[in-house]
Amino acid sequence: MYQLIRKYLFQQDAEEIHEKTIGALRLVEDSAPGKSILKMIYQVKDQRLENKLWGMTFPNPVGLAAGFDKNAEVYHALGALGFGFVEIGTLTPQGQPGNPKPRLFRLPEHQAVINRMGFNNHGAYLASQHLVDYAYSDVPIGINIGKNKVTPNEEAAVDYSKCMDMLYAYGHYFVINISSPNTPNLRDLQETESLRHLVRAVKEKATEMEGRSIKKKPILLKVAPDMSDEHMRDVVHAAVEEGISGIIATNTTLSREAVSGHRFAEEAGGLSGRPLTERSTAWVKEIYQEVGDKVPIIGVGGIYNGEDAYAKIRAGASLVQVYTGMIYQGPGIAKQINKKLLKLMQRDGFKHISEVIGVDAKE
Repeated sequence: MYQLIRKYLFQQDAEEIHEKTIGALRLVEDSAPGKSILKMIYQVKDQRLENKLWGMTFPNPVGLAAGFDKNAEVYHALGALGFGFVEIGTLTPQGQPGNPKPRLFRLPEHQAVINRMGFNNHGAYLASQHLVDYAYSDVPIGINIGKNKVTPNEEAAVDYSKCMDMLYAYGHYFVINISSPNTPNLRDLQETESLRHLVRAVKEKATEMEGRSIKKKPILLKVAPDMSDEHMRDVVHAAVEEGISGIIATNTTLSREAVSGHRFAEEAGGLSGRPLTERSTAWVKEIYQEVGDKVPIIGVGGIYNGEDAYAKIRAGASLVQVYTGMIYQGPGIAKQINKKLLKLMQRDGFKHISEVIGVDAKE
């Protein structure tokens, strides 16, 4: 059914369709009957898929990545679609419009998307007002934070700390996003010393917030796929040494090798989707081999089906996230992946999803 609808949707502007989708989900967000219907259609409940990390329970390992619900408007509705967790944002201290339009391009021939959104959002304070009832969510809610475009890198730590100050009372975990290619020079913050300074500032603010009787929250780091092996090792080891609770691998790529010749190939921005599948899985495996015994990994990039998710979990991911895959596969993607994961686990003799984590990386 969705494949038929998709043909119609893909004839329209990509960003307009996204806004209409958010609007439709808003109708469900505050409707108990609406959410119940979605749960009946899309949820897969099976204890074999549950995972406990950072003191919280993830009902299944398939989450929705940041970028979809930028302003924390529809996270309850998204949880009802069967996702095991939902990450909102990226949020910046001040609202900002993002980069000029058009800034979102579909590449159907490659099952890919190029975006240069530029952290468009309404700001951390407004999002905090939407998050006041986050504790009633059926699934963990993550908050992805970044810096404003006008803030120089030398002052980036101030922006991330401001976000923590406004948002720390909400959400179940936080993500430091310094890996988007769409904010000028943001990825420079992945240099080891800059990263250490930033993480220390964020953790210092978190400690201050905990002093106000706010429960301690895990803080994760999202990394880019466009680093050398040596640089990636330096980044993840520095992050772990500074007390990061987990790694999200990976963000979008600047590479166009897989889509060379496409009419949108020269558009600026990050490439996501199928061209990133193998690349991100390889990074998950390498990161797991480096620090997998110290912190959990969330695998993201080019996940379209159960086999893709299973490969990332076998590579070392404790959880996975989708976004572009949902654009191409539709709202039932979490259900489809979870049902397939159960079949693959049974085929390979695994009784619980935790047994699958890192089996290929340990070989």
